Amino acid sequence: MTARVVVLDYGSGNLRSAERALARVGADVTVTADLAAAAECDGLVVPGVGAFAACMAGLRGIGGEKVIAARVEAGRPVLGICVGMQVLFAAGVEHGLRTEGCGVFPGTVDRLDAPVLPHMGWNTVAAGDGSVLFAGIPDGTRFYFVHSYGLRMRDAAPLAETGATISVTEHGEPFAAAVERGLVAATQFHPEKSGDAGAAVLSNWLATL
Repeated sequence: MTARVVVLDYGSGNLRSAERALARVGADVTVTADLAAAAECDGLVVPGVGAFAACMAGLRGIGGEKVIAARVEAGRPVLGICVGMQVLFAAGVEHGLRTEGCGVFPGTVDRLDAPVLPHMGWNTVAAGDGSVLFAGIPDGTRFYFVHSYGLRMRDAAPLAETGATISVTEHGEPFAAAVERGLVAATQFHPEKSGDAGAAVLSNWLATL
């Protein structure tokens, strides 16, 4: 049976590119702000581009954070992408402003300590032990990133203590490129912009639904 996937439309994110990428790997995809559809689908994708605070305002504007919380509590699959990953954390700090996140994962998203920002372009990911998202993907495979903020590995101990699988990339310093815990997964990179490599990650996620 084809998995039913909703890409949550809350006014932010690469909605159509995410829709096309998921359809490419065999999902039955709908882009919608309908919370009933987001609650009932087999897999919910939370995209996001731009500022953490703006994305959280958009989510709260439609009640999206409540649907995410309900799915997590019920053990139903959620995938966050880019800022859609970041908002799953407890908070984000941008330009000295702290914004509360969805709190699915412990930790605070902060500006990377790197000589050049944004981190934009292709980079490799060191997959965490037992990663489902990177199953069958060769070491050294590159994925497409566009961001200046992330979960810095120096701040990742509380997340690691929850048993999460953390995959790591380095740009100036190591940061979490992907997180998997139970049926919640998230990528800092854009799988929908990462060609065949991104398609493999999405296919692996789809197989969990």
